[in-house]
Amino acid sequence: MKRRHYLAFGLSLPLCSALWAAEKPAASTSGKPETSSSAKAPAKPSLFHDENGQFDVSNFLDQAYGFLPVVVPITEPAVGAGAVVALAFLDRPKNEDGGFNRPNITVVGALGTENGTEGYFGADIRYWMDNRLRTMVGGIKSTVNLDYYGSGKEGFLNRNPQSYALDITGATVKADYRLGDSKNWLGMNLVTATTSVSFDNQRVLPLADRQTHITGLGFSFTHDTRDNIFTPRDGNYFEASATIFSDAIGSDLDFKRYSLTGLQYRPLGNRTSIGFRELYSANSGDTPFYMQPYVYMRGVPAMRYMGDKVAQVEAEIFWRAWDRTSLVGFIGAGAAAGKIRDFDTSSTVVAGGAGIRYEIARKYGMHVGLDAAWSRDGPAIYIQVGSAWMHP
Repeated sequence: MKRRHYLAFGLSLPLCSALWAAEKPAASTSGKPETSSSAKAPAKPSLFHDENGQFDVSNFLDQAYGFLPVVVPITEPAVGAGAVVALAFLDRPKNEDGGFNRPNITVVGALGTENGTEGYFGADIRYWMDNRLRTMVGGIKSTVNLDYYGSGKEGFLNRNPQSYALDITGATVKADYRLGDSKNWLGMNLVTATTSVSFDNQRVLPLADRQTHITGLGFSFTHDTRDNIFTPRDGNYFEASATIFSDAIGSDLDFKRYSLTGLQYRPLGNRTSIGFRELYSANSGDTPFYMQPYVYMRGVPAMRYMGDKVAQVEAEIFWRAWDRTSLVGFIGAGAAAGKIRDFDTSSTVVAGGAGIRYEIARKYGMHVGLDAAWSRDGPAIYIQVGSAWMHP
């Protein structure tokens, strides 16, 4: 059977690496050793090194112009070779608010692949009112060429997918308010998009070649005690959400989406920690197939296993092997069910793998690295920034 290779979105830092190399102290041209003087001003902190001379971009990110360059190769067979190019700006809040410290994040970028998939996107996450109000704004305009395998058990068994193109122009706005001095948030969001789907086989689905406008109003409750959002080692995260799409608010289709997400991180000594992730998603009504929940894990192709109900569980162990270098191991299982079938062993996919991390921004608790994963669909390679289970 032909082996398939997948590469997930992540970050690489070639520009920062070049700046790091350029900033290394130059050798003395006089041939004489440099001497210190009490009259000299204190050395300016390095933007790309810590106090021990190790590569670290924390000080650069603290600058008003600080950013992470994003260059991500795409090797997903469904869309062909390509890349994501973007800039991510991080603004660390000055008020740490009793340990609550989350950065403002802005990302803008574009993507393109050889099979015609292309798009532009932007997002902003920002904190206001002494970290009591969090806003999230995002938008995308994209054409994506993918394969549709079907839903539930049939999707797991289907080896002859149908190719289609999805055009989408959409935006979302979300606001969360923190309850008192707790780690609990109540949220409300609005999502709107105009989509059209075109199958190579025009008789696959009745919605093919039809432009659809969807609008949804969502509500959420979030509990978050993680020690940081990028690479947590301690704390919990829980979110329950429901989104209603209705013609009463301008949607062409009436349907509902529900989601429960749980994350737990526990330290096992000074150098090791373990994490768990649980996810349950469901929809009802006239949900378009491209908005069905799907199994989302390292090693499992995105949108390969879809259904009206999806459940998955994962575990990851994190071991700091050296000062800034860590090793990770992970395993998980997910299942998708159709409208009339419950979860069973025939609709379950198992994936696992291992990876390596480097702590690139200690002030932010940010690690970057590479994961290799396997499932029944073959091997997969992922470039990671922070946790693979990222939730801002």
